[in-house]
Amino acid sequence: MAPNDSTDSTQTTRRKASRYVVPVAVAGVAAATIGLVPALAASGDPELPKITAQQLIEKIAASDTQTLSGTVKISTDLGLPSLAGLAGGLGGDSSTSSADPQDKLTELVSGTHTLRVAADGPEKQKLTILDGSDEYSLIHNGDDVWGYDSKSNEAFHEKADEADGPKGEKREKPEKLPSTPKEMADEILKAAGDTTSITVGGTARVAGRDAYQLVIEPKQSGSTVESVKVAVDAENGVPLKFTLSSTAGGKPVVDAGFTKVDFGRPAASTFDFTAPKGAKVTEGAAEEKAPEDFEKAPENFEKEFGQGLEGFGGLNVIGEGWTTIAKLDTGAPAPKTDEAPAEVKGFLDSLGDKVSGKFGSGTVFKTKLVNALLTDDGKVYVGAVTQDALVDAANAGK
Repeated sequence: MAPNDSTDSTQTTRRKASRYVVPVAVAGVAAATIGLVPALAASGDPELPKITAQQLIEKIAASDTQTLSGTVKISTDLGLPSLAGLAGGLGGDSSTSSADPQDKLTELVSGTHTLRVAADGPEKQKLTILDGSDEYSLIHNGDDVWGYDSKSNEAFHEKADEADGPKGEKREKPEKLPSTPKEMADEILKAAGDTTSITVGGTARVAGRDAYQLVIEPKQSGSTVESVKVAVDAENGVPLKFTLSSTAGGKPVVDAGFTKVDFGRPAASTFDFTAPKGAKVTEGAAEEKAPEDFEKAPENFEKEFGQGLEGFGGLNVIGEGWTTIAKLDTGAPAPKTDEAPAEVKGFLDSLGDKVSGKFGSGTVFKTKLVNALLTDDGKVYVGAVTQDALVDAANAGK
């Protein structure tokens, strides 16, 4: 079917999002990424042979499991106020398809969700988000990528090789957020160093499997991260559950884990998909720019956006490890929230705390994990650190 009409920016966003979400179907959330502890550990802690943290990390790295199917539950709690009514204040775009993968990933950023997952190597993955009787599925099968929303009977389709650039050259795919328990664990382990404590914190039963608990904690003060816990399958080294807790307390920021899992090969039919009769299909192929457009992209970008970037003072990194802070000088005074729509103003006011110091004054926008200080003279300090750490950085910068 012919693609639906939309703006160039919407088309580009959808195209990038579809590629971004293909790996998500391997095993879990986006993600990024519950109240699961009682449900997943109800069978009691198993007795397993002693293992060191280094041995457990090596077990994760050595895991070569490529086939699985099961159910994942994900809960994300950033401590944000309700977004209800905000979309209307922002004038949301109603032209996007309900099968747009980016929209579905956004839904996983808050609340609790149940997903069915299946994987058979790098060429076959499927993820289904369950919402009552409605389902949203992402399927990667060889050369084809499909997204389908049963509620609206809309589908999105793209060929996997449409990521090719001009003259058949492969373009580097954009970085993606960790989306499965294993990918979340890998990202944390990459960041480990002298600023990090890594230990084995006992055992657990997850989805009927015996598991070791890998506990990762910052050694530095000032971080909003209390701990990261990864339940690792004792037999095959696959991370089964990922829990990120904040020093703010309460529910975990991210708690993602299997409630059921089978490491056998899924049936080949699991990854078959044909758009149902009458479904509205958006074809990603129509959103690709012509080769000459790609070749002229650097020139066009500089011409259209270069003038607007001249005022930025560049990005500076302050500190290291868990207390790293990024500083950006926008070169312009902070916008006045009083001029924003009422819904937006109320949302921003609920997030922000007014602060002052040697740097002057500004507003700290807070979540349970990432905080950002926007000074009145247009500087931005952001990191997974406390409000005091941001103010100290701004004072030192002054």
